Amino acid sequence: MSQPLAGKVVLVTGAARRVGAAIVRRLHQLGGNVLVHHRGGGEDASILKAELNALRPGSTETATAELADTQALPGLVDAALLAFGRLDGLVNNASSFYPTPFGSITEHAWDDILASNLKGPLFLSQAAAPALARERGAIVNIVDIHAERPLKDYVAYSIAKAGLAGLTRSLALELAPAVRVNGVSPGPIEWPAASEVAAGHIPDAEQARVLATTPLRREGGSDAIARAVSFLFCDADFITGQIIAVDGGRSIYL
Repeated sequence: MSQPLAGKVVLVTGAARRVGAAIVRRLHQLGGNVLVHHRGGGEDASILKAELNALRPGSTETATAELADTQALPGLVDAALLAFGRLDGLVNNASSFYPTPFGSITEHAWDDILASNLKGPLFLSQAAAPALARERGAIVNIVDIHAERPLKDYVAYSIAKAGLAGLTRSLALELAPAVRVNGVSPGPIEWPAASEVAAGHIPDAEQARVLATTPLRREGGSDAIARAVSFLFCDADFITGQIIAVDGGRSIYL
């Protein structure tokens, strides 16, 4: 496999497991050095770091930060610069996802969901912008098809992802021409398991209903998102301000 990211550095948030880890593995496979951000997945992050450094020594580092703490976010950029000397890409992947039915939304849930899905990406992008501009780098935000068509009972999440879609387009304008900013909008991709109720597990009956109304009639894998992210970094030098739906056609049927 060619390595278009050889010598380049990407920071991926929420990268210890699931879609985030798939993105890290894909970017690493393409030659990139990767900073794996996590909040509470230290063991998973360490395992991923060891796995990738065994393939290419010194290519992967980890860092922890609470995305709600805007004062901590420049430290993630500094960690990338300290480990690798540059920063070429940022993937805002971290996301809190759980139901907040209208009428029972708490301020705590609102703050938590907005922090990972919108506030963190804004302030981390702002902190990373000077380093990215030096390398004529790129940002990829992991949005959601429900940014355009809200998900019932997920009021705060749908609002936050709609904001992230708007942020993607706004930053594409603000950071041009030095930094490209795009998004990937997943559909039914690797749902949380039944044991992950806090992560927003969707009941089996609802999963079946969603797949029945998805033109490709199947759930996508995390690697589908990872490949879209790598496309935006490696093969899209004249694309900015765009959001690619990777959803098996779900968004055209909603």
